[in-house]
Amino acid sequence: MRILLAEDDTLLGDGLRAGLRQAGFQVDWVRDGLAAERELRAEPYAAAVLDLGLPGMDGLDVLTSIRRAGITLPVLVLTARDAVPDRIKGLDGGADDYVIKPVDLDELAARLRALVQDVQLDPAGRTVQRNGQPVALSTREFDLLQALMLAAGRVLSREQLEQQLYSWGNEVDSNAVEVHIHHLRKKLGPQLIQTVRGVGYLCPRDAA
Repeated sequence: MRILLAEDDTLLGDGLRAGLRQAGFQVDWVRDGLAAERELRAEPYAAAVLDLGLPGMDGLDVLTSIRRAGITLPVLVLTARDAVPDRIKGLDGGADDYVIKPVDLDELAARLRALVQDVQLDPAGRTVQRNGQPVALSTREFDLLQALMLAAGRVLSREQLEQQLYSWGNEVDSNAVEVHIHHLRKKLGPQLIQTVRGVGYLCPRDAA
């Protein structure tokens, strides 16, 4: 999944980028608040790691600006300010979580995964929520998502997914599964369903 890292400390930023890449994230790194705001307004990131003490534009101002613009991606605040009022300001400003420096990379990666993969599926009620909010899915979108989440950690081929969605004798468009997955990614985030080239599709274990 693609995330934005906004950190002005070169040594720390380089270490965080390398560590998060090893954890499976695609990381774009900017070093000031103006660049962070510009990127978050322009690019479809799955999440952002935002230092509060950025030059050019304070991290809290960046956060306030993107929330006012209706940008709802998860934001994890990264700060050396360990006083409770600063944490409260960040959360009140629209942050979803925070980590205090010095940063433990395993904790940071785990918190990011928790933020971007908060999808709950209720088989009995046939409902889906993302970050606590209901998401409207078509019947086949729901069935496809349920099949992938039940098989979390295993790759399902297109043929296997077609068997979950269509009864025998039904004519299936060649790209039907791809279209449903495209819609699910738009509604639930691009990180939820991974493409395994030449094999099929995968829902990560920690997303189920």
